Amino acid sequence: MEKSVATLDKGTTCSSWNYCGQRLATGSEDGTLAIFDSANPASSSFTCSSRSKVHAVSIVKVAWIPPEYGDAVACICADGTLSLWEEIVEDAKPLQWKLCKEFRKNTNQVLDIQFGVSFTGLKLVAAYSDGQVKVYELLDPLELKNWQLQAEFQNVINSVSKFGNAACLSASLSWTPQGGESQQLSFVLGFNSNVAQLNSAKVWEFDQDHQRWLPVAELSLPEDNGEPVYAVAWAPNIGRPYEVIAVATEKGIGIWHIGLNPDLDGRLSVEKVGLLSAKGGKELLHLSWNDLIPIVVLLVWQMEWDMSGMTLATVGSESVVRLWQCNLNGAWQEQAAFEPTT
Repeated sequence: MEKSVATLDKGTTCSSWNYCGQRLATGSEDGTLAIFDSANPASSSFTCSSRSKVHAVSIVKVAWIPPEYGDAVACICADGTLSLWEEIVEDAKPLQWKLCKEFRKNTNQVLDIQFGVSFTGLKLVAAYSDGQVKVYELLDPLELKNWQLQAEFQNVINSVSKFGNAACLSASLSWTPQGGESQQLSFVLGFNSNVAQLNSAKVWEFDQDHQRWLPVAELSLPEDNGEPVYAVAWAPNIGRPYEVIAVATEKGIGIWHIGLNPDLDGRLSVEKVGLLSAKGGKELLHLSWNDLIPIVVLLVWQMEWDMSGMTLATVGSESVVRLWQCNLNGAWQEQAAFEPTT
């Protein structure tokens, strides 16, 4: 039996769940950041505890900072601005959300961001509408306003190639879930752009010896022809001898296995082990980058793994949440589908 746990504000455009604090952050089309908390720790229902006007335009993405760094939320707005808002306690006053960092805005828009934690500190990676990737590093764990640009590059395997005329509609990022101090700091990134070389999902890993980010795997087959990527999700690893990453394109959701041991060139082995597509799903019109002709295709916009890395949740243009699992024979199957009630 389905049960509602929270009633979101009208015009809500995005949300982010804080697993540690059991809190929900949402962004709205009027630029309002809302925080939902549970009044009773034993209760599964949530009510809005605060609303803050953070921008004059719509918020398109919110993301919680890792809990060990406090209570803060990053907001991407429709005009491409990126800001970080922190919950402040001042004497006996009610909790307030205040701007603690606004990242400098240029002519290019921020499309997606993700936080990553390593033994050296907190990182933030941001993907921009020109195909650029910027990695920021927090200088002081007690001062969320002090960030430094660590690296800037494009999402291409060949570092010599540069694409100055790239135009990206969207991007998707996913850090590797933390598995211990010995684990390499890495993330996967894919674009939906007019440049095929930027689109394919690539795994980037930080080379500690040379203090630089390197592409160590490309999750694409030759016949894919650099098709746009709409969502990526890196699964938690609870003991597998390989990593699992889901990549959503127009063809469906590709499930990839990535080896843990690099070859002599530093590259990781990759294998596409599954392609998921909804059966009987409602198809919608979509514009292709190549010729700007409407094509009928079902798109997945967002994916999330459970904490065991065994179940994948997806949602897309048909507004249906689907749960996928792999059986003992290695075959991926749809386990459940939840359609909107209104």
